Amino acid sequence: MSASTPFLKWLHEVELKDIDTVGGKNASLGEMIQNLGKLGVNVPGGFVVTVASYEAFIAHNDLDDKIRDIVSRLDVEDVENIRRTGLQVRTLIKNGRFPAEIEQGIVDRYFEMSQHYGQDATDVAVRSSATAEDLPDASFAGQQETYLNIRGPQDLLVAVRNCFASLFTDRAIVYRQSLGYDHFQVGLSVGVQKMVRSDLGSSGVAFSIDTESGFKDVVLINGSYGLGEMVVQGAVSPDEFLVFKPTLAEGYSSIIEKKLGNKDRKMIYGVDPSKPVMTVPVERPMRHRFCVTDEQALEIARSVVAIEKYYTAKKGTWCPMDVEWAVDGLTKQLFIVQARPETIHSRRDADRIVEYKLDHAAHPDLKEIARGIAIGDKVGHGKVRIMYSLDGRDGSTDGKDFQKGDILVTEMTDPDWEPIMKKAAAIITNKGGRTCHAAIVAREMGVPAIVGCGDATEKVETGQELTVSCCEGDTGFVYQGRVPFDRVETDLSDLPDVTTPIMLNVASPDLAFKFAGLPNAGVGLAREEFIINNYIQAHPLALLQHKELGDVELSGRISYLINGYEDEETFFVKRLSYGIARIASAFHPNRVIVRFSDFKSNEYKNLLGGEHFEPDEENPMIGWRGASRYYSEVYKEAFGLECKAIRRVREKMGLKNVVVMVPFCRTVEELKQVEEVMKEYGLERGREGLELYLMAELPSNILMAEEFAEHIDGFSIGSNDLTQLTLGLDRDSALVSHLYDERNPAVKRMIAQLIKVAKKTGTKVGICGQGPSDFPDFAQFLVELGIDSISVTPDSLLKTRRAIAQVEQQVKANGKLVRA
Repeated sequence: MSASTPFLKWLHEVELKDIDTVGGKNASLGEMIQNLGKLGVNVPGGFVVTVASYEAFIAHNDLDDKIRDIVSRLDVEDVENIRRTGLQVRTLIKNGRFPAEIEQGIVDRYFEMSQHYGQDATDVAVRSSATAEDLPDASFAGQQETYLNIRGPQDLLVAVRNCFASLFTDRAIVYRQSLGYDHFQVGLSVGVQKMVRSDLGSSGVAFSIDTESGFKDVVLINGSYGLGEMVVQGAVSPDEFLVFKPTLAEGYSSIIEKKLGNKDRKMIYGVDPSKPVMTVPVERPMRHRFCVTDEQALEIARSVVAIEKYYTAKKGTWCPMDVEWAVDGLTKQLFIVQARPETIHSRRDADRIVEYKLDHAAHPDLKEIARGIAIGDKVGHGKVRIMYSLDGRDGSTDGKDFQKGDILVTEMTDPDWEPIMKKAAAIITNKGGRTCHAAIVAREMGVPAIVGCGDATEKVETGQELTVSCCEGDTGFVYQGRVPFDRVETDLSDLPDVTTPIMLNVASPDLAFKFAGLPNAGVGLAREEFIINNYIQAHPLALLQHKELGDVELSGRISYLINGYEDEETFFVKRLSYGIARIASAFHPNRVIVRFSDFKSNEYKNLLGGEHFEPDEENPMIGWRGASRYYSEVYKEAFGLECKAIRRVREKMGLKNVVVMVPFCRTVEELKQVEEVMKEYGLERGREGLELYLMAELPSNILMAEEFAEHIDGFSIGSNDLTQLTLGLDRDSALVSHLYDERNPAVKRMIAQLIKVAKKTGTKVGICGQGPSDFPDFAQFLVELGIDSISVTPDSLLKTRRAIAQVEQQVKANGKLVRA
């Protein structure tokens, strides 16, 4: 093996301390090769053309003064000036010649590397690596170029020279200028690395953190077929996996979320030597399959976690990572081809929460124009500027006409668009996923963006005023007109301490990671209905029996719905398990109480295919709902799917903090029948610590509390239905709604009686109704009784916590607290 020189080093010889001579990317790759290979992290080998080579190249061609003169006339507010400046500098560099020693050294190393891989001229990736990359205060990601499938010494030399020139891409110039970095204090190195044949496999990006919420305990994986540039560029909507780190470490299959992307194209090796890569369509059946297996996704996650742990130990502080991965289609082996520190959430103040809220109730006529993947959690207003190119081709807005505060709507962005993106009030793209260029840059700039909309450019018009909302979960919404919103900032360090555990009612799995940042004691109510309605959309019996109905349209829609899953049952069980697991992982290891489905018959009828299976009931609110469905011969098979999903969450994913709750159970005999059906499907109270709760929402639950307590581990008071049924009124009827009040003496007497019995029987008791959120005096009543927990909606957590703290001080002062 040839010896190292100031100009050339083998990749396995460099490490993080060499960043000034080999750049951030190469230093990180060398560090991983030296220290993480023994942990199963595979990094392709290669060599480095050092910063000294770049400096020698600039000096050899007398380019320093010429470049300084051109850059001195830069105007970062003038798009045309930026493009002209960048082009002039890059042309100077591309026309330069290598010093003889460096040129020969590159060629010799390339042939030595080719021989090592048993080839005359092996395929390599040529990657720029700047000394200002991957710093704690700026990622510089995507500022310089990468060239893939380069073969032969002459093409390699051209690629290295082009990498040198890419130090002065338009976006790199503007980026450094905007952050105050001196253009001439940034050096460039080039990595020459053996290609991974992911053109025959798959590749993508992974973060050791949730990119939107900053939740620390997951690995987010985006992937697609072929070479990884398609994912990075946002040219496809990738598959997405979420892996939960704590249960991954325990050996569980800890994928808590899977979403199938529209992988309609892939980048592969070119057949023409002048075009080393090309883009081709993906066969339709392949689009409907995930690009990696579950085991491969877990292997990617394990590598990402190992990298994060190593860098965290190395730096002495938590260091979330942004990693690029590739699976070789020939060997099926996983490789890590890049790793850099994540620079957005690692700098976030964890004690300060800023929330953006749209008031839907005040604007019931909101018109949704488009939707996609939400990036960030902000809201933006502005006038649309549709752009397909920076120079206004295809009749779109020219870059120089884009005004500060406009909304950029485009097919996808690349790094050259960054001067435009920094002016935008919001960004909307047809393509891309959470880890594409548009998402990364929008996140870093703090601009709300919605990516992967599909056809936004066709649904909006230039000049149209829109609202871009990223504050409603994983899905971002584009609304017609200017919709008012509120910005609420909370300093969590100012919140008072409380003795009473405060849990959260969480409906949407998409918001779980965000809510996990609030002070909480777990989840007192997670409703399956929301997950079924949004994640599954079809009636469970329609999934199981649609082929017997002869409804061709229904079968067609179900066939489309279950793309990516083996069959209808697997689709329901896995989709429900992912929704539950996302909530359970967000609040792990705290208890998460999951209520079995409690749709009414009219609500079930609204699900896809529901009209074939649901009766017409005069009063569904007190009809065939809750427990009475679960043991019914008509519905039992559908309930079995829910049991299988819970088992999957607890036993396969390892989320043992999940507790199950039976709603609307009228009699003790019903409860016993439900337990028998649960057992039939593998869910048994006490097995592997499974707890069973009862939703105490019927007068019979209170009157027979001692008998119910023999079969459960806890009560959760559903004060909404309990109020309705105690007072004998329909809470949705405007004629009697003035009588609806959880603080009615009859309701309070019911609750007091239940808490008294629960304490006598040693059964846990909490409340998940709305009363404590709305009325501080109701919260005081509960605290005085010594209720074990109070569960509230996230938007009322902060006010409820303050109210309970005040109540607890009064109760303690009066000596009335009866908490066990």
